[in-house]
Amino acid sequence: MGFPVDLRRCQALGLAGTAFLALGGETAGALPAHDFLAPGSVQAVLGLVGVYFGVVLLIAAWVLLGGVVRGPEPPTPRSLLLVLAVWAAPLLLAPPLFSRDVYSYLAQGAMVDAHIDVYAYGPAQLGGPLADEVAPVWQQTATPYGPVFLVVASVLSALTRGQLPAGLLGMRLIALLGVALMAAALPRLARHSGADPAAALWLGALNPLVLLHLVAGAHNDAIMLGLLGVGLVAARGRWPVLGVVLITLAALVKAPAALGLVAVVALRSRGRGPRAVLRHTVTTTTAAAAATTVAATAAAGTGYGWIAALKTPVSPHNWSPTSLLGRVTGAALDQLGSGLAPFALPAWHAAGLLVTAALLLFIWLRLRPGPVYALGLSLAAVAVFGPAVRPWYALWGLFLIAAAAPTGSVRTRVAAASAVLALTVLPSGAPADVEQVILAVSGGVLALVVLWQAHQAARPQSPVRERTA
Repeated sequence: MGFPVDLRRCQALGLAGTAFLALGGETAGALPAHDFLAPGSVQAVLGLVGVYFGVVLLIAAWVLLGGVVRGPEPPTPRSLLLVLAVWAAPLLLAPPLFSRDVYSYLAQGAMVDAHIDVYAYGPAQLGGPLADEVAPVWQQTATPYGPVFLVVASVLSALTRGQLPAGLLGMRLIALLGVALMAAALPRLARHSGADPAAALWLGALNPLVLLHLVAGAHNDAIMLGLLGVGLVAARGRWPVLGVVLITLAALVKAPAALGLVAVVALRSRGRGPRAVLRHTVTTTTAAAAATTVAATAAAGTGYGWIAALKTPVSPHNWSPTSLLGRVTGAALDQLGSGLAPFALPAWHAAGLLVTAALLLFIWLRLRPGPVYALGLSLAAVAVFGPAVRPWYALWGLFLIAAAAPTGSVRTRVAAASAVLALTVLPSGAPADVEQVILAVSGGVLALVVLWQAHQAARPQSPVRERTA
């Protein structure tokens, strides 16, 4: 008999994981400048080991919970939502983890509050202690985010009056609201797509990437995905116009959500046949999206600079497969003395966009899966072949693939990729060096040893036979 597994044990193991994450983050997280510890200090070393100890425990709890979900008596969606709340609780008051983006959000909100054009200037224009918390590489970078998110960030800035602890807590609560909307939408989308609601929640909401990056990292992708999810639920039900409004608002947080409008057209036109119905659906969707965009931009007062700012992810500082190929190609051409070296990176970015467009056409016109699943695949393609890639970008497609994946094998592959991506970023959000990688691996190995010992202790002991003369 193996390690005893049930819902309560998985909940306790995951809670232990996020508790170690929160404790380790106190000295190894993306801390404010005045709390920052030197990477080689004892506290920072223990924190880094503790964070990765917690990450591995969380991944193990999630994998074991997946077995419970697939078992003969799977938990109800309500039970899984309780598990999500328990796992997320220790992270609520933890420092930011795995990224310093939340400081950029706060600085951008303060800039809007101070009537500084965030689409023309980076946080350095704001100056002061808050701007100093932004990662140096983004100090001069204009925001790539839409007016809806900037309104949220501006209101939070006004409420917290620039106080960093209150601002960080506020951003985390906003992210938690987004995760709650995701969790509310997943079972409904799964039922519509003929998938198991419990399996959808397990993969799409309890996923370690959600807890590490949307909760602990407080990324605004949570709001984008939450609005997108409830928008799709509304669009497939009795409120298609409301669905378009919500999806447009999601796109005005981060632009990739605009692909959700294609899914709305597919959902409303499915099985109806006549071209007149399709034309009416496209016209209605376009009109509602345009009206929402105009109204939201006017209410935000930030202007239409967000359209030009869509090129911000193309910054040479970003990493992605196409950026890597562009840099390698540019370096090779430079060594050869070619004058084409400066064009290598833009050329590879353009190639990535062409590949993305081709994949989108293939998914929607040739592969033609269900609208929700097609949207998930499309967002995954945008994340992989776009000019910038981050581990939390995987959640764009994963969220909807979780809701509508047609087979268990797809879920298994996506789950495996999630577990790997959960281990790829340091809790400080800074680039890794050899020493930090060794410490991170040590923390993970320690967690595996503890899990193995627990497994061995749970195994029944074979009776000792007495020797006979």
